[in-house]
Amino acid sequence: MISPLPRRAALGLLATPFLLRGAAAATGWQPDRPIRIIVPFPAGGGVDLVGRVLADAWAPVFGQPVVVENKAGAAGALGIEQVFRAAPDGTTLGITSAGNVTIGPLLRRTPYTPLTMTHVSRLTTSPLLLVARKDLPAADLGAFLAWAKAQPQAVRFGSGGIGSSPHLAMELLNLRLGTDMLHIPYRGTAPLLADLAAGTVDVGFSDAAVWPMVDQGVLKLLAISTAEPWPRSPATPVLNGRAGEFNVSNWYGLVAPPNLPPAILARLEEEATRALALPKVRDAYATSGFTAAPLPERDFAPFLQREVDLWKGVISAAKIEVEG
Repeated sequence: MISPLPRRAALGLLATPFLLRGAAAATGWQPDRPIRIIVPFPAGGGVDLVGRVLADAWAPVFGQPVVVENKAGAAGALGIEQVFRAAPDGTTLGITSAGNVTIGPLLRRTPYTPLTMTHVSRLTTSPLLLVARKDLPAADLGAFLAWAKAQPQAVRFGSGGIGSSPHLAMELLNLRLGTDMLHIPYRGTAPLLADLAAGTVDVGFSDAAVWPMVDQGVLKLLAISTAEPWPRSPATPVLNGRAGEFNVSNWYGLVAPPNLPPAILARLEEEATRALALPKVRDAYATSGFTAAPLPERDFAPFLQREVDLWKGVISAAKIEVEG
């Protein structure tokens, strides 16, 4: 889990309304009631952080309260269903991720059709970190890749659950390398990281929350999953090019109901981009390993389709199924 935003940092966002106001902010669509941003997971995690930072940045902009509502359940589907069924008036929005838009719906039925919704903007990205037990007999990424290729099924990789982003990223790595690393699924990230630290499994992908264990020398960081270096650890090698084409990220986005009117979409896109350019917003995200990465709907929608196509192929090739 990503640590929540400190209250002082969140409140600090309210101190810069003048940065958000201006001629553009005073024109176009204006809501006539509070805006709800539905976070489809409990308070305190990475998704919650992304939503609350955006809500705080938007509070001075729209002339209405911007309220975060945590609606957890069904692996994130419950909250997104509420957005899907809401009136397309711009006052009900949600925070999306691969789990409830691109990967999850490929593995289990959802009460909404993700790609028919209005994907207003991507908000943040962050890499997955390929971490290993500290006594792994491979000093760096090159040695690990050679070791994995030389020992079919001898390398044990763990994940926080079947069908999770870290699981599919490792299956993609298997496909790109032509290896057969053995999957050991866990019920959540915490037990996985505990067993990695104990040496029960060899490697695994994790989100940026694993950084303190790397920083303290409990785990070994081998690589990151994105094509670009990670600002927090720029010397860490990327897998792209070393493992074929490999560019995987954790991302969070802003979604609205289907058929959102163009004028409302344009205003929400504009204000999302404006908020993500604020230094205090970028810094608040960076403290938890996120990079502010706006992508408007015209580019975000094709990005999501490419993600669906990629993960559909991985799921099929690796014969992944989940219960329920």
